[in-house]
Amino acid sequence: MLHVNSRIFTSILLLLVSISIKGAKGIVGVNYGMMADNLPTPELVSKFLQESTIISHIRIFNTDPDSLKAFANTGIAVSVTIPNDQISSFTDLEFVQKWLVTSIMPYSLDTNIVRILVGNEVISSANRLMITNLVPAMQTIYTALVNESLDKSIKVSTPHSLGILETSSPPSAAKFRPGYDNHVIKPLLSFLRATDSPFLINPYPFLGCSNQTLDYALFRPNSQVLDEITNLTYTNMLDAQLDAVYSALKVIGFADIDIVIAETGWPSKGEPGQVGVDVESAAEYNKKLVLHVKSMVGTPLMPNRTFETYIFGLFNENLKPGPINERNFGLFHPNFTPVYDIGILRTEVFASSVCKHCHDTKYLFMISMLLYVAFVLAG
Repeated sequence: MLHVNSRIFTSILLLLVSISIKGAKGIVGVNYGMMADNLPTPELVSKFLQESTIISHIRIFNTDPDSLKAFANTGIAVSVTIPNDQISSFTDLEFVQKWLVTSIMPYSLDTNIVRILVGNEVISSANRLMITNLVPAMQTIYTALVNESLDKSIKVSTPHSLGILETSSPPSAAKFRPGYDNHVIKPLLSFLRATDSPFLINPYPFLGCSNQTLDYALFRPNSQVLDEITNLTYTNMLDAQLDAVYSALKVIGFADIDIVIAETGWPSKGEPGQVGVDVESAAEYNKKLVLHVKSMVGTPLMPNRTFETYIFGLFNENLKPGPINERNFGLFHPNFTPVYDIGILRTEVFASSVCKHCHDTKYLFMISMLLYVAFVLAG
């Protein structure tokens, strides 16, 4: 009898967790990179994310069949990525139709594939051929999706670095780099608007901070930054970066396009003496990031908005090239223990949600009654 009651008690606690998660505003996802030789299998990763975290959205950097199969029947929303060096092939409709039949459709019934991302930070790559092929490839993929009646469930977009901006300070004066704005970005935005797809951006306050701006980048109390054009005050660098993107979109007539944070994060290890690169700073940025995007506070130019946000990344990737910090953006070790705690494990979220909503009579009554029933049944 005790075993049965314990199971009932556990089930009710899981129900409470589920309620707290659904009540939270905003979407927090994660980038699931695989450039490492020590990572768990996609099946184990899928099971961990589903059972132990609140992560409901992931992005993978390929169309790996094992990963797409692993996330089948989990409900987790998956964005797949076409690598930059393959973009030119996707301007050919016959090629794309065959690719769709072999790489997407076998998994789309069971796996919640929500986006096909064409490359990553292509416009900032300075590769003219790749940039020229970007929008045609997106259009061709969309045509193939329409032909298979998948265009409503799967959207097409591409992530951008802040390098697409000519200027970002002050945020209200931001605009896209000349040359790209009319010839590439406008056609791209026209495509996004026509297909009801979002504009994806990769803001990294870590890359723009110094000793003087570290507190501003980490959401800490700081002297704040005034935009003298709008007279709006910025308390953190992420808001300023997002508003710079919004302003650039507005300048060319696309302020209505949704903005998604495709990548952001903070490394936990870097070169000796590198400013703010340590476990404590990484934990602080990502934890405050989650709270900020779920708060529905928005930004000075976009008040009361939430942003679908993907943290980079799920694991440290020991085979990534470049400086030390590139291999140390992970939230978890390969054995699924946290590199640091940002409150995305289910038990942590439940506890924080109870505290957050305890002032709300509706939540207090609901939680009190369910806990009372749980303890009586477990008694």
